[in-house]
Amino acid sequence: MYKTVVIEYLPKADDMAKRIEEKANEMLQDGYELVAMSVTGTAKAILVFKK
Repeated sequence: MYKTVVIEYLPKADDMAKRIEEKANEMLQDGYELVAMSVTGTAKAILVFKK
């Protein structure tokens, strides 16, 4: 099973990295592993998790 999560607008790279790490750790608690990630031109991130 796959799950996609969008991280909303975060223009600073450090803030984006911290938020991605937090979300990946949170999803890992639910049994999901981060398998793909993309950052858009509008400073959003799309994370794809697999269970």
